[in-house]
Amino acid sequence: MLDIKAHLKTLVEAHAPAGHEAPVRELIRAAWQPYVQSFQQDGLGSLIGIRPANRQPAARRKIMLAAHMDEIGLMVRDVVNGFIYVQRVGGTDHRVMLAQPVLVHGRRTLPGVVATTPPHLLKDRDRRHYPEFDALVIDVGLPAAEVAALVRVGDMITPDAPLLELAGKHLAGKAFDDRACVAIVTACLDMLQTMQHTWDVYATATVQEETGLLGATTAAYHIQPDVAIALDVGFAAQPGVSGDDAMEMGGGPALALGANIHPRLFDQLIAIAEKHEIKHQVEAIPAATGTDAWAIQVSRAGVPTALLSLPIRNMHSPVETLHLTDIERSARLLAHFITSLDDRTMDSLLLDKEPESATAAAPAPDEDAAED
Repeated sequence: MLDIKAHLKTLVEAHAPAGHEAPVRELIRAAWQPYVQSFQQDGLGSLIGIRPANRQPAARRKIMLAAHMDEIGLMVRDVVNGFIYVQRVGGTDHRVMLAQPVLVHGRRTLPGVVATTPPHLLKDRDRRHYPEFDALVIDVGLPAAEVAALVRVGDMITPDAPLLELAGKHLAGKAFDDRACVAIVTACLDMLQTMQHTWDVYATATVQEETGLLGATTAAYHIQPDVAIALDVGFAAQPGVSGDDAMEMGGGPALALGANIHPRLFDQLIAIAEKHEIKHQVEAIPAATGTDAWAIQVSRAGVPTALLSLPIRNMHSPVETLHLTDIERSARLLAHFITSLDDRTMDSLLLDKEPESATAAAPAPDEDAAED
């Protein structure tokens, strides 16, 4: 049986920023090995685990589950007198980086700390705001000559943050965005071991989401799925997050609704959640979601795509926080949805046809009126 907490710990304590995903890719490959028949890897580095249908279909169909495995981080932009100056990779927040322990991935991995000018030496106006990235430096504690020999411009830097267990089934750590959703895909594959499904499942850990949805773009083109579900994190309720934008932590997965989402696919996911009494939420996103869902939806001639969001607090920080129950509920919803797919599913998604339920509910035509 899958130990989801141990799996999460393995994933989030790996160091693999956007464009350098190899370390976590191999961990995911090992975790998915028992559940899939084969692996593919596209030219950009996204990992695709293929679980064929175990119930004979009339025609082969593919569902793509996409969660990105890269994380935000820093990059060395200069080395001066033994101190390392940095630039962000992805949406790294300079406000939370001060005093953080980090790992500098140079010719050998070096532990370091993020520092800046002491407050005693700042002008009064400079004490009133956070230092920008240009003012942050990393100190690895080595002589200047040794730092210059070990660290090059362009080397990657990641927070050195262990997984923390909080009260009430909450966990905190780095890179839950989006490796917590990779863990959801793993848990779904585990559940499918004892279930029957007529569609082939393409479990996909995408690369470079944080720098432009690039892995989802190439992976969707490579797979050519009939249907796709992207998984990413969303904003859970916390101070500073408005009620309109907030999801309930422990309230189950949020299903997105908006222009980036296929409406019939949304309806079917809601119906499955209600049928199996899986607690869930609805997330209204009127335009592009900023997730892999956008890149997949517009791949080739277009792919019916949905987005499942996992509520987290403290997004894009080394202490992103989630509720374990939301992972289990998300995996259950995916597994039951996959088992519901059949030979009629694609017809049910056609937007120029009424759904079956609407057709069945429509009154029969009045034959006398038709003759008149």
